[in-house]
Amino acid sequence: MAAAAATAASTKGNEGGGGGRAGAARASGGTRKKKGPGPLATACLVIYNVVMTAGWLVIAVGLVRAYLAKGSYHSLYYSIEKPLKFFQTGALLEILYCAIGIVPSSVVLTSFQVMSRVFLIWAVTHSVKEVQSEDSVILFVTAWTITEIIRYSFYTFSLLNHLPYLIKWARYTLFIVLYPMGVSGELLTIYAALPFVRQTGLYSISLPNKYNFSFDYYAFLILIMISYIPIFPQLYFHMIHQRKKVLSYTEEHKKFE
Repeated sequence: MAAAAATAASTKGNEGGGGGRAGAARASGGTRKKKGPGPLATACLVIYNVVMTAGWLVIAVGLVRAYLAKGSYHSLYYSIEKPLKFFQTGALLEILYCAIGIVPSSVVLTSFQVMSRVFLIWAVTHSVKEVQSEDSVILFVTAWTITEIIRYSFYTFSLLNHLPYLIKWARYTLFIVLYPMGVSGELLTIYAALPFVRQTGLYSISLPNKYNFSFDYYAFLILIMISYIPIFPQLYFHMIHQRKKVLSYTEEHKKFE
């Protein structure tokens, strides 16, 4: 899942479909402080998060400019296709950060979160050209864009130990709308791709062949869609729980300041 793997990533490991993938060590306001990364690792993460924030801002500006120029939201994907592929694929670095230990998040969870989006971008949207003009693509791209601008800003300011409340609030609140919006866009896009995948046999391997192995990409996509049913509610309600915990802690903390 992608939104489930990133908006949830804003909670990912922290919130919920973004753990602190490449973020600071959970500035979620817990009662127990964790030791953060060293100076060199912190500098690396700050640079990474600043670049990613800027990258998703470029995508946001591209969407707005294309909309104003065309006067329609149809087929806006083509105006941001290259930066979207570049910056979303660049998130693969977050798996490396977890693997080498400079980010205290699960490698497995982070891999799932990142790869689900990369899969949707390359194995569905890029590979099935016919879906690129679908409105559902703009639906999940818009949700991702807003989510990632907030998430990477959150991590940047957390690493610098200067997190504005507005960014924290946005990170733990806007997912209420963005998560369902992103998931809807992802599911509709995969659904739109199914007829073309079935017709062309895209990525499918049929028997007989020398490896005695078969793979039905069409059925695989259907299984992915079905997997949203148990995963979405769990992640969504986990994020709701995290929101209550984090923001209530912040409010209590303010009272004692």
